Amino acid sequence: MYIWQHKSWPSFYADPTQLEPRLDVVLALQQRLLGRASDLTAGLDKDAELDALIQSAIKTSEIEGDCLDAESVRSSVARQLGLEQTGLPEPARHEASVVQMLVSAVRDLEKPLTCRLLCDWQTALFPEPPLLRELAIGKFRDENKGPMQVVSEKSGKTSVHFEAPPAKNLNQELQAFLTFYNNVLPVHHGIVRAAMAHLYFITLHPFDDGNGRVARALTDRALAQAENTGVRFYSLSAAIEKNKKGYYQILEDTQNCRAVGQENQPLDITQWLLWFLDTLVEAMEHGLLRIDRVLLKAIFWKTHAQTVLSERQVNVLNRLLDGYGLEFRDGLAARHYQSIADVSKATATRDVTDLLNKGCLKPIGAGGRSVRYVINQNQSQG
Repeated sequence: MYIWQHKSWPSFYADPTQLEPRLDVVLALQQRLLGRASDLTAGLDKDAELDALIQSAIKTSEIEGDCLDAESVRSSVARQLGLEQTGLPEPARHEASVVQMLVSAVRDLEKPLTCRLLCDWQTALFPEPPLLRELAIGKFRDENKGPMQVVSEKSGKTSVHFEAPPAKNLNQELQAFLTFYNNVLPVHHGIVRAAMAHLYFITLHPFDDGNGRVARALTDRALAQAENTGVRFYSLSAAIEKNKKGYYQILEDTQNCRAVGQENQPLDITQWLLWFLDTLVEAMEHGLLRIDRVLLKAIFWKTHAQTVLSERQVNVLNRLLDGYGLEFRDGLAARHYQSIADVSKATATRDVTDLLNKGCLKPIGAGGRSVRYVINQNQSQG
């Protein structure tokens, strides 16, 4: 039995004794993140939002096997946020359309979600119709193509992971979903509502294609409504993409009523909610790191505004600053510098020594060949 076939669908249940402690962790992180974000000066907040939106656009697409051009995405996000675009390419139509959809999803938060808006978002994912398959764009699926199934192929064998409600029931199902989503006095906490909406919508699977990306967009909208701000400093899609296998597995288990707790109560979605909250924690922790990176980079270049550096030194320093907390966690080795700057070992050694002398880097480790280098935050903050 699929979850939507149960007689009580969609009256979801969650075990509060399991849910509340996890929700408390998320809420504490949310307050830290919003508090840190409020400390960002004008301009720096846009830098943090830029990075988060770039990640969301790239990762929500990667989850579905659609690889966007990173520079085109950056250009599209910069245009949407009204930021400087000098040196960036003209955004491609596909990337620009996806970014516009993500930005529109977290604007006008007081307005209700509608079928028209959902169809507009799905249209944005396909600015040019696919050449090799027929695809309904800007409208919900119909019965002409048979049942909507989520399938995979392995060794010539097709496996059906899930079957969505029949198209003939979609109008009624969508109206019930929109009533749930637009409830001005929601029964559940806003974050739990976002998690439920994600599962609810993706279970309906109302489009021929694009359901996952639209589901993540409306989830971002629900989270923005819960936080009372459309400015996003974290990317849920990036956290989901990092554990894509787990994402698909928990969805399949829950939709097929195989998750823990569903043996006796098929509409018990506690395990999905716990997975969602854990993933949201990871997204918010990366959001805090993102704000730290933006602040560190601004302070660093303010400190070294008059420091004479070569173009390649600036590029390597920016790589370290942009990857703070994510890349080179154990420090930058001389061989890393050599690879990034595409220079000889001797040149890399001279450059690194110069950066040490100018206070841009500091050494860590035991010394000798094992020495690594990190951004000198002490001088940047002093």
